[in-house]
Amino acid sequence: MTGMSRTIHLADEAATRALASTLAERAKPGDVIALSGTLGTGKSVFARAFIHARGCREEVPSPTFTLVQIYDLPDGAIHHFDLYRLAAPDEAWELDIEDAFAEGISLIEWPENLGSLLPPAHLALRLEMGEAESARKAILAGHGDWRDRLEGL
Repeated sequence: MTGMSRTIHLADEAATRALASTLAERAKPGDVIALSGTLGTGKSVFARAFIHARGCREEVPSPTFTLVQIYDLPDGAIHHFDLYRLAAPDEAWELDIEDAFAEGISLIEWPENLGSLLPPAHLALRLEMGEAESARKAILAGHGDWRDRLEGL
């Protein structure tokens, strides 16, 4: 990964939620956060905690079948994408992804399915299994101004 990179060891799911809350405080409209990792590493846990930290009080289901869930919050919309079932990057246009990139915060699970449509300025967050069963490792790479916003993590 290029850009400012940092690895954080997360002891359990609570630590994943805490990281999501911290990054939610640093996020702003127009941001794209690319969440990658194999099934079961906590991408949806992270996304739910992030959305709740931004002020959402409703249930946050996984957008596995709808491909996108939009949360209109007082400080801006959050677009939660799950692109696992995307057959080709161009299919993302049907999800109005360009509007999400321009207006809100985009959380994108399976960003590799976007190919070159992923904006160059984004936060790449890869979750991997940790040494203990509930532990995870978060590898963050800041591109664009996310490089500066990762300072102090």
